Amino acid sequence: MEIVKNIIIASEFDKPLVADVFFKNTECSKPVILFCHGYKGFKDWGAWDLLANFFAKNDCCFIKFNFSHNGGTVKQPVDFPDLLSFGNNTYSKELKDVNSMLDWIFDSDNSYAQHMDTSRIVLIGHSRGGGIATLKAASDTRITKLVTWAGVSDFKSRFPQGEALKEWKETGVMYVDNARTLQKMPHFYSFYLDFMQNEKHLTIEKAAKGITKPTLIIHGDADTSVLYNEALKLHSWIPHSELITIKNATHVFGAKHPWEHDVLPEDLIKIGEETLKFVIL
Repeated sequence: MEIVKNIIIASEFDKPLVADVFFKNTECSKPVILFCHGYKGFKDWGAWDLLANFFAKNDCCFIKFNFSHNGGTVKQPVDFPDLLSFGNNTYSKELKDVNSMLDWIFDSDNSYAQHMDTSRIVLIGHSRGGGIATLKAASDTRITKLVTWAGVSDFKSRFPQGEALKEWKETGVMYVDNARTLQKMPHFYSFYLDFMQNEKHLTIEKAAKGITKPTLIIHGDADTSVLYNEALKLHSWIPHSELITIKNATHVFGAKHPWEHDVLPEDLIKIGEETLKFVIL
């Protein structure tokens, strides 16, 4: 088993992408899984390493990365030392980051190209990352399959409305609390402006209805962060998609950060097994 951490990959911005690659060091190339983390997330959150190990042991090349503006840095890819960067993030930037990761995967000069079967690229996204993955899968022919784990079905409804939106415009910034790190995390008004200027390309429903490639939707029916109804919407929009419901599962499928166990929580084991079956079909 080979685990290569914190690979620096150029993005379209002044902040690079930081990625991990998990794979068996065998001669044959393997299906590639590219994983997109969610809101207030990062590649090393919780049990993601254990899940990456699971896929690598089962003959996949698993790649996870930090979005360029997720709030992490090259020196500290865990948590959010760069709140200015976090505040300047947009959905458009995250889509461009996924594109940069795909460009790197398809670059024959990348150090791990021999282990990657680029005819089998599976894009997985958790939570907000599921929305980004859905948008990208709809528009990029390099992606052969799509998987969402507790994925969102809409971005616009998550913005403030009414007086809260007016105040955001006037002050230029709003803050969200991070209960774990005790940080007040900024969102600059440019986040909203970017969405409105690019709404046509950032509307998940429109993108989903155009997806013809195989799609697996996994969602817990006890998710209070992204309601199960969002999975039902995605399933109804994406032709021939498969929906798997994890009974009594929460938004993070029983995991937390930090994850201090050597085994995955039961719900993530289920997700890994169901996703693996879908990947290798």
